[in-house]
Amino acid sequence: MKTLGRVLLIVVIVALVIGGGVFAWFATSPKALDFAGQGVELAAYKGPSPTGTPADFSAADPIARGQYLAQAADCAACHTAKGGKPFAGGLAFNLPFGSIYSPNITADKDTGIGSWTDAQFLGALHRGVDDQGQPLYPAMPYAAFTYMTDADALAIKAYIFSLPAVKNTPPENTLKFPFNQRWAMSIWSKVFNADQRFRPHPDRSPEWNRGAYLAEAMAHCGDCHTPRTLAQSLDNRRKFAGAVAAGWMGYNITAHRLSGVGAWSDDELAQYLANGQSPGRGTANGPMAEAVDLSFSKLTPSDIRALVTYVRSVPAIDTPGQPAPATTPAPSLPKQGVAAGFDPRGKQIFEGACASCHGWTGAGQLTPWATLTGVRAVNDASATNVAAIVLAGANRRTASGTSVMPAFGHAYSDAEIAAVANYVTARFGAKPSSITAKQVNVLRKSAS
Repeated sequence: MKTLGRVLLIVVIVALVIGGGVFAWFATSPKALDFAGQGVELAAYKGPSPTGTPADFSAADPIARGQYLAQAADCAACHTAKGGKPFAGGLAFNLPFGSIYSPNITADKDTGIGSWTDAQFLGALHRGVDDQGQPLYPAMPYAAFTYMTDADALAIKAYIFSLPAVKNTPPENTLKFPFNQRWAMSIWSKVFNADQRFRPHPDRSPEWNRGAYLAEAMAHCGDCHTPRTLAQSLDNRRKFAGAVAAGWMGYNITAHRLSGVGAWSDDELAQYLANGQSPGRGTANGPMAEAVDLSFSKLTPSDIRALVTYVRSVPAIDTPGQPAPATTPAPSLPKQGVAAGFDPRGKQIFEGACASCHGWTGAGQLTPWATLTGVRAVNDASATNVAAIVLAGANRRTASGTSVMPAFGHAYSDAEIAAVANYVTARFGAKPSSITAKQVNVLRKSAS
């Protein structure tokens, strides 16, 4: 018995050591801007302030300036349910362990945040707590918003409070144990939330600092493009190397030339951010399309350039399994271009539902928005975004063009969508995919 007791004690000690090491690894993960070196307090920075609205934003009205900042932070995307009133909440975030619903942040005093003080609003954005001091789930990106200045945060509050109050009570969260233990989020926040305002870098250009503020404090780009650790914190050791968000792949946006955007020109990046489409590079869909339509497309030219400058500076990281996109059009004949062994339903579905817009070569038949050649999603061996766009479709109308694709989720089974997704990557991409019906079903549920 004594021997057994010693063995158990050793096992417990080893488990504690391993657990402590893993926790320390997560806890010491770099912060968002650590790759750039040491910053200084904003008050000590001698250059033009990287915060607030840019010089080429002409509106002097404080509410208009608050609206600009709210758009830069993409607040409406998460706090507006499909078909719902702006900022009234109720958008579902479907996770493997349940669903979280975004809260109503209109000025309604009963169901929204109309009774919140400035300090309470700042507490939510900077420390991740509600008006009662209860921790918020990090689906609210307060670990990014914590870098936002008080002035910018309160300008956003003033804008939201200038809009009509909407009485709406979102559904209750449906998280399973232990994820429904909200108190644990206070521990998460202590470890992973810097609770620190933006610190400019004097050795970088004013444009870089503005881009860093926009990308990190406002647009929270890392929440979609940076992988997460087991603790669901951002793994900034692989900053911007690509991640799955809301069932869609947020692709590598580091300077890596093959799996990132290192081969893109500044103009291509700027056009993609401003319009959601860049010839030869692809069209934004899913959460990225929403970010373009609600946020990036509203930014001034100088802010778009600043974002490009900052993204360019993020160290290149290779994403395994993401080859350089194929840039040669596929054969014009339907029977060529795909090896044997693929589910024949893929070609049949493509021929009946897809070829009329996308063409057999991958060149868009009606609009460049439908071009498949060179698109990262088509060259992703997971086929995640190909399957997701087939399920959800797209309906975007912007100043630069129109992207309308029907949602086929109701028309085809999971197996059929997997078949056509695999056919598309095999025909137009650099590497065939092998997405399964089971994986498509997971995507279907995450989008429902």
